[in-house]
Amino acid sequence: MKPIQVGLLGIGTVGSGTYNVLLRNEEEIRRRAGRSIRIAMVADLDTERARSVVGKDVEVVGDARQVIANPDIDIVVELIGGYGVARALVLEAIAAGKHVVTANKALLAVHGTEIFAAAQAKGVVVAFEAAVAGGIPIIKTLREGLTANRIEWLAGIINGTTNFILSEMRDKGLNFDVVLKEAQRLGYAEADPTFDIEGIDAAHKVTLMSAIAFGIPVQFDRAYVEGITQLSAADITYAEQLGYRIKLLGITKRRDTGIELRVHPTLVPAKRLIANVEGAMNAVVVHGDAVGTTLYYGKGAGSEPTASAVVADLVDITRLHTADPDHRVPHLAFQPGELTNTPVLAMEEVVTSFYLRLQVADEAGVLARITGILADRKISIDALLQRESAEGEAQTDVIILTHDTREGDMNQAIAAMQALPTVLAPIVRIRKEELS
Repeated sequence: MKPIQVGLLGIGTVGSGTYNVLLRNEEEIRRRAGRSIRIAMVADLDTERARSVVGKDVEVVGDARQVIANPDIDIVVELIGGYGVARALVLEAIAAGKHVVTANKALLAVHGTEIFAAAQAKGVVVAFEAAVAGGIPIIKTLREGLTANRIEWLAGIINGTTNFILSEMRDKGLNFDVVLKEAQRLGYAEADPTFDIEGIDAAHKVTLMSAIAFGIPVQFDRAYVEGITQLSAADITYAEQLGYRIKLLGITKRRDTGIELRVHPTLVPAKRLIANVEGAMNAVVVHGDAVGTTLYYGKGAGSEPTASAVVADLVDITRLHTADPDHRVPHLAFQPGELTNTPVLAMEEVVTSFYLRLQVADEAGVLARITGILADRKISIDALLQRESAEGEAQTDVIILTHDTREGDMNQAIAAMQALPTVLAPIVRIRKEELS
């Protein structure tokens, strides 16, 4: 059979990896897909660099629209990134009847509803395994492997930069700012790391997983997002003493009243496998009613790990190329007409447990006033740790772990405790998840 013709938009880290994996494993991929998959055309602003990657057998152009306009191209792979031009090009490729593969989580988290509707109307596929957790096939797992299950919750370390930083802070006892500079020096963090360290990248990814897990539209604007910039080495040490580790998690849960969708630093019991995922690695825990709790672990970024996911999507589309569009696996796992309007809950309605660190005056009655405020709001204490004051110190740290409580009630309690004259610094609040 004639090879499937692929056009690459962008041949940077992931694009070059995709080209190399397709070339190296060409025969293996052909045997699996049923026909050859060939990159026939590449668009990149740096045409000289692109030619140095693909050689003279692949047409290289500087204008992505030339790829979309080429009637011989069957699949367009968008690896440009961002929201702007990428959205326009993906929609133009769909309108031209091309299947699309993308690694662009930001684009799909923000504009996914529009893009998937356009693809459905045109009878083409938008595949995005590479958009979440790099080389871990978590999209296919949620969409196909766990399709028998009612997914109850999932939680993931889905940003390698922040996991590297938190691992280094724990191992070396260093504060965030110091470790961030080291992460940038080593290439784990971008020169502008905002999307990573503020949790935005992880929120894009968990938004997509939430839509697939629960059959709701993608709703990035409803996600609660909190990064790691305010974490201190002291809190990581205290957490360790209490048997926990701090990870930046993307979490989505099914509740009776709606769906939780949130990203924030989280205390996780040290005995959990996900708590022991270190460095720049990714991991996702999924709980289904039939299968129970499952864990998926691997490289969440990098040239060939991400290319592995891109090529897997290319093989899937090649297998389905001539299939009736109505019998393909739906983009978001559920049939397009079966998505529900189950609301994403406001953060105030989320129920979880908490770690609190209060710097207080070292005097009688302080602890009683704090625990009284918590008791007034029916917040029960699971554990309490009070650091011994050093000689000559007039203040000390009080660490409290609570049982599950509503976020809104905790907000009120923190405001009341903060107003006490004996509470000497802003209260640190980190959410806690057992993930059992």
